[in-house]
Amino acid sequence: MPTDLRPLTLLLSVGLMTGCAVGPDYRTPELDISSRFLGQEGVAHRDVQRKVDLDAWWAGFDDPLLTRFVSLALEQNLDMAQAAARVAQARASLRLADAALLPSANVSANAARTHQSVETPLGQLLNATPGFDRNGSYYEANLGASWEIDVFGGLRRGREAARAEYAASEAGAIATRLAVAAQTADVYVTIRGLQARITIARQQAETRRELLSTVKLQFEKGIAAELQMRQVEGSLAQVEAQIPVLESGLDAAMNALDVLLAVQPGTYRAELGPEASIPVAPGLAETETAEMIRRRPDLIVAERRLAAASARIDVAISEYYPKFSLGALVGSATAIAAGNLFTSGANLAQGILGLRWRLFDFGRIDAQVAAARGQEAEALAAYRLAALRATEDVENAFSALIKREAQVGILTRGESAFARARENSVAAYKGGVVSLIEVLDADANLLQVRDAKAQAQTEAARAAVASFRALGGGWDAPNASGSNGLYSNLSSSDRR
Repeated sequence: MPTDLRPLTLLLSVGLMTGCAVGPDYRTPELDISSRFLGQEGVAHRDVQRKVDLDAWWAGFDDPLLTRFVSLALEQNLDMAQAAARVAQARASLRLADAALLPSANVSANAARTHQSVETPLGQLLNATPGFDRNGSYYEANLGASWEIDVFGGLRRGREAARAEYAASEAGAIATRLAVAAQTADVYVTIRGLQARITIARQQAETRRELLSTVKLQFEKGIAAELQMRQVEGSLAQVEAQIPVLESGLDAAMNALDVLLAVQPGTYRAELGPEASIPVAPGLAETETAEMIRRRPDLIVAERRLAAASARIDVAISEYYPKFSLGALVGSATAIAAGNLFTSGANLAQGILGLRWRLFDFGRIDAQVAAARGQEAEALAAYRLAALRATEDVENAFSALIKREAQVGILTRGESAFARARENSVAAYKGGVVSLIEVLDADANLLQVRDAKAQAQTEAARAAVASFRALGGGWDAPNASGSNGLYSNLSSSDRR
């Protein structure tokens, strides 16, 4: 071996034997997530008939149509189709990173027929040669191979980054699934709430029409004054004016549900037309809330992106070290005839040991490493912020659920009281004991408390949906691995 190649060969051999990789292995940062939340005790002691697991929480509402629409959304939603496409892109990037560690080979072949000019200096020289033939042929076939030897682990760290990004894309797709399920249930509950409010307004309008009919009859007999009749007409108009506003909101909610199901607005309107009760939220089966938060896909996305950013620091650091490559070429070339190709005289071979070292470019490498460290710091802050926001989501949802259900109980008692007050006021008005104003006030109070109760029931169900979503409900995390599943990637070597 030539003396000048021995140091290079020695360095290459040591690198191959040790298989070293620059930088420390990534470790998932610890998160300080409380095992108990402020509203957890209240949620655990809710008076509910059913309790459900998080995996398919929408079934716990015991509403077949709600379950059907959520299932359709999970099959058809276009946001999920986009998320699946992003996963496919990340999978392709991962395959590319895996391929960078392997040798590459290519086959090339060409055949050429030439006719030499004799007016060029070369042509004039060749033309003066005895036996020169202006026409010639050239044939060549080669098999080449090359391999960048990952002595200092830059390519391996790049593969770790690609694996982490792939896992993040899978978690992002799951996060989209959870969001679609929650949005579908939320819109469905909103639809039922608006339908209930419209029914209440229509019932109240019908009650006031009956009152108006009575007052008109009294006015025609001279018993009631015109003022009383106009007051009832005005109160009827107030109630009727609420109905178009509520119907407009109902139309928008139905259109939103159709879009979530990836169909034209109006497709499922007939199916939603028959009024149904506002779904009652089930209870949550006993579980460790902190563990539920840790399995939230958005936290997994943030953590995997942090892992990818950490690996890219080592990719940048690896540029301080030399890059080695091996190359080989075997082939055959002839300028005589194609039949001479692959004969012993036409064979050719070449071996290459390559070295690339950015020895005088450390300033740029320093900047690249600093940028990579900055990206990691940003990803770490994003991870911690995602955890804080997750706990905020849970606290807010638990608080809203408890308070809204308490509000429903209070309004139920108020509804009963105002209903009795309305009956008494009507009886008293017919007996001439009170004026029509008392009847109208009783009507207005009853309408207001019934409408408020319907809104509170709707918001309580929506808060339950938000609670299930905040806890990462909607997927079976332990069984999500599959052949290319999320947990199979999270447990791979890039989490050492």
